[in-house]
Amino acid sequence: MAKIAGAPISWGVCEVPGWGTVLPSETVLGEMHALGLTATELGPPDYLPADPAALKTLLSGHELTLVGGFLAVTLHTDVQSTLDEADRVAAILKAGGAEVLVLAAATGLDGYDETPKLTDDEWKTLVGTCAKIREIAAGHGLRTVLHPHVGTHVEREAEVDRFLADSDLQLCLDTGHLLIGGTDPVELARRHPDRIGHVHLKDVRGEIAAKVRGGELSYTDAVEQGIYVPLGDGDVDVEALVQSVQEAGYTGWFVLEQDTQLKDGSPVDKPLQDTARSLAHLSKIL
Repeated sequence: MAKIAGAPISWGVCEVPGWGTVLPSETVLGEMHALGLTATELGPPDYLPADPAALKTLLSGHELTLVGGFLAVTLHTDVQSTLDEADRVAAILKAGGAEVLVLAAATGLDGYDETPKLTDDEWKTLVGTCAKIREIAAGHGLRTVLHPHVGTHVEREAEVDRFLADSDLQLCLDTGHLLIGGTDPVELARRHPDRIGHVHLKDVRGEIAAKVRGGELSYTDAVEQGIYVPLGDGDVDVEALVQSVQEAGYTGWFVLEQDTQLKDGSPVDKPLQDTARSLAHLSKIL
């Protein structure tokens, strides 16, 4: 049976300062449970309790387990502080029973609207830091995957290919972020079946994605304009992707993610409704 999880970002809970309304964890986890989900990712650092006992109590109160957690940190600079933060977050994940640390190559800027170019030396540092974090995470019993993500240093197709060539770390295959960055997620999964270590399922509107890719629209504005839609409503071939990774032997989690911003006046039931639609679509595929 396929393993399906939720993520706080689908309820607008994001690490970016000023992103939008942050719903209480009791609300988010309660709605996940109401949908029949049995697992979640951690969300931004310190959104869920860092104390192991409090974390376990909160999760078990909603009959949820922890899958993993997203950690966007600078990998090309400030290495020691990055390693310290990775160790801290990995310990929290382990305490919650998680399996995977989902790493992203943050630029050091707030948000995901600008991506300064790295030098070759900075890129080498990035790759080396990934390897060090993998060792730290392994010490906590966790796997580490690299998440290609809009507004990070592994975003565009050339960067994804370069990382695959220079590092042996597996990827978090995020269908939405890959497509926005110019990579066909289905083709990537077919070319590198052994490099898929975790899956975030998103759907996006291709015409808005093209504007972000072409520099006509910022990522933040694209989210506000509804670039992310429930599975089946956008331009990602979710069925082909799921079929491809399963045929290749993938037995990990499918995490439902629809990056959402909740502003004043946003319908409070939209995250629940959208995630329900995505879950129904994925269930039909499976």
